[in-house]
Amino acid sequence: MWPRRNLQDLLGIEHPIIQAPMSGITTPELVSAVCNAGALGSLGCGLLPSELVREQVAAIRTATDRPFNLNFFAHPRPSVDNKAAAEARQRVQRYYDELGLGTAPEATEPFPIFDSSRLGLVLELRPRVVSFHFGLPGADALNALKRAGCLILSSATTVAEARWLEAAGVDAIIAQGAEAGGHRGTFTDDAGAGTVGTMVLVPRVVDAVRVPVIAAGGIFDGRGIEAAFKLGASGVQIGTAFLGCPESNVPPPYREALRAATDLSTHVTRMYTGRPARVLRNRFSSEMAAGDALVLDFPLQASLTMPLGRSADGDIRPDFLPMWAGQGASAGNNLPAGEFVRRLVNEAQEKHS
Repeated sequence: MWPRRNLQDLLGIEHPIIQAPMSGITTPELVSAVCNAGALGSLGCGLLPSELVREQVAAIRTATDRPFNLNFFAHPRPSVDNKAAAEARQRVQRYYDELGLGTAPEATEPFPIFDSSRLGLVLELRPRVVSFHFGLPGADALNALKRAGCLILSSATTVAEARWLEAAGVDAIIAQGAEAGGHRGTFTDDAGAGTVGTMVLVPRVVDAVRVPVIAAGGIFDGRGIEAAFKLGASGVQIGTAFLGCPESNVPPPYREALRAATDLSTHVTRMYTGRPARVLRNRFSSEMAAGDALVLDFPLQASLTMPLGRSADGDIRPDFLPMWAGQGASAGNNLPAGEFVRRLVNEAQEKHS
């Protein structure tokens, strides 16, 4: 059926499709539906407190007995520059004034670091797969995860990053092209990191490493899966196409923006969190584009921008909300997740037959 089965055999899944983690958007319902359809569902844990991770994993395990993936950020602890922080607050203050939010807050760390506490959480939960964005935690943490039976995935945006990940001991590499939505997985200072497209990146990574390579970025149908296999990949990771699924935690204004998207609707900005991320253009990301280099270290910048996108009572402000999306956003999809996986499989296998 599939040209290669090494990824399925490694992960214990039926189809070589991974639903991207997309922290804050994935839900236990989405993850379990993908798993039950034979692919690998992923829960984005980068923004979640540990107790909520426990609750959501319990819900996933109630709904499926198949392997799933827990994803974490592996970013270093940011350094706070008081002068830069004051300037960053000043840049966003006009929006706080406009929205009646008072004074922009002091910059803080809104996302958890993958520290010993988070490691202990994963060792307690023991998912089949653990994936990381922005590199990897230290060798001791990786060894502990491997001893617990967890398989390790991480994203690379250059060949050099892929080689480093393989040398560090990952079991498979996600080759993330520049078309991908959300945060780039870049973790080096290479000026070209994250700017290489999927069609170029995937075969180069395949030639450079021995572990299975998973193509990511701009894949939203069976044609993309077929192309990834022809480039040498052993599977694909798909994110944006799952945003429209009813199981995803995407608020109505975000869904409306996705439905209205064209092939020119996305761009890359650092203004939301401090790291480059592909989003649907909105007022905030467009107006702040000129100051894109003047941001705080990830994730400090997010502590200044998160209050703009949602009111205290949860109302969405689409002019300010980061709406993560890849260049395939205009393709659209609103099928239930399990049905969407089955459609992807049918489309891809028609290409193989």
